[in-house]
Amino acid sequence: MLEKTRGIFLHAVKYSETSLITTIYTEAYGRQSFIINGVHSKNSPVRAAAFQPLYLLDLEIYYKAGKDIQRLKNARIINPYSTIPFDIRKSTQVLFLSEILYKCLREEEPNSELFGFIFHSLTFLDLTDSGVGNFHIWFLFKLTKFLGIFPSQDNSRISNFFDLQSALFVSHEPSHNHFADKQLTVLFSRLFEVDFSSIEKLDYTHHERRLVLEKLLEFYQIHFDNLGEIRSLNVLKEVLK
Repeated sequence: MLEKTRGIFLHAVKYSETSLITTIYTEAYGRQSFIINGVHSKNSPVRAAAFQPLYLLDLEIYYKAGKDIQRLKNARIINPYSTIPFDIRKSTQVLFLSEILYKCLREEEPNSELFGFIFHSLTFLDLTDSGVGNFHIWFLFKLTKFLGIFPSQDNSRISNFFDLQSALFVSHEPSHNHFADKQLTVLFSRLFEVDFSSIEKLDYTHHERRLVLEKLLEFYQIHFDNLGEIRSLNVLKEVLK
């Protein structure tokens, strides 16, 4: 049956000379893989240009529950980005976040709140000029709420350490090595206070941004075994330094 849903493009691999297998996070069906035949042919109704990192799409799909790879009839870009493709700071962050999302979003079932968070966050990034350099850090932190690993805010202001394994702020240094020290814990706790309208308040220096990002990625790697190496990380660091 032909269905319509919104989607956020995550990843693609070449299937043949003219075809792709894409991974898209859909509003109606969660993470799904789609085969797109003839995408590089002149007569294809689906254009390869639609499949760029975290592009927002309107999809027409032939969905069948339990099938590993679905069929896609059409894909149209929703409200094409006006700044992300042309601002290297934004486009690099989007490339980095698409890699994270591709590795972390595994559920093949809908999550309207998660979809809405990603969708509206990207729309905000495209429209804003404020706090751009720290957007990826804010996004990664807020994403943990939807991934089931959101840190408890209890004692965040009075604790000396953030325990990455337990996701708790604690008074004493943990017995393992996966924790943030006092300086980093203060920087980390500030993320609780920031929303869309106040990202510019995250006035991290370049050094602070690097430290917080490294700890956030360590936090993700502890809780997601398949995260592995983030190939876009070095490019991100170079662009934002």
